[in-house]
Amino acid sequence: MKTKVIGALALAGSMVFNPAIATETVSVVGSNSVTPIMEVLGETYAQSNDVTVEVQGPGSSAGVRAAQDGSSDLGMSSRELKDSEKSDNLKEVVIARDGIAVVAHPSNPVNDLSKEEVTKIYKGEITNWKEVGGEDKPIVVATRDTASGTRGAFEDIMDLKMEVNGQSVSAISQRAQVASGNGQLKTIVANNPFAIGYISLGSVDESVNALSIDNNEPSVEAIQAGEYGVQRPFLVLYKEGRPSQAALDFLAWIESSEAQKIVADKGYIAVK
Repeated sequence: MKTKVIGALALAGSMVFNPAIATETVSVVGSNSVTPIMEVLGETYAQSNDVTVEVQGPGSSAGVRAAQDGSSDLGMSSRELKDSEKSDNLKEVVIARDGIAVVAHPSNPVNDLSKEEVTKIYKGEITNWKEVGGEDKPIVVATRDTASGTRGAFEDIMDLKMEVNGQSVSAISQRAQVASGNGQLKTIVANNPFAIGYISLGSVDESVNALSIDNNEPSVEAIQAGEYGVQRPFLVLYKEGRPSQAALDFLAWIESSEAQKIVADKGYIAVK
């Protein structure tokens, strides 16, 4: 797993940690979806503060655990916490909101699906594009791994949970291809004209086509207006008493108007 170290000195186009300049290190671990904006925020903050920000993106579940056990100053989650994960000394701060875009290959003529159709596709009940107005071709379903906050949020929003022996488990078809991050899932869809997937709205580019859901296009404006419902919070978590003052100062800056403008400029929804 790659760790991005964002320090206070830039040399030859890359960020380099210089112990003579950066006197504090802030560790941030968690969501693969939150990682890109956290790296930008950390890099910006480090340019004017004597701080190194280390960002790792193994997934939301890992971020929750890192915050809970204090192995990281800050954790990142791209889903709401489960009741079993909450505790009085685990603090949650919403730093942004993000849409989840359902994406297909740009050559696919299907541009809109209903929420019900998306759910049936992911359950394996709709298996051919012709059933939703497309070509007579099998649908190749791509999903995220079970540690992903994006997957957790997507399952909750799209009613992709089922009860087995009294336990709530994923209803996503076991035939779905599993990707370890937004980038890998986007690559699967970009390379297959008959694939479907879901990624962070902030990760959408020209390599994929973000589909409308129930005739509502995925956009910041549609989310703010309450029209596009496939959305989730970006959370930063910390254990009370664990983070250094440098980490708390960084988090306070993330909530500032300066940092929230960066959030909005990168295609996410600012919360301040």
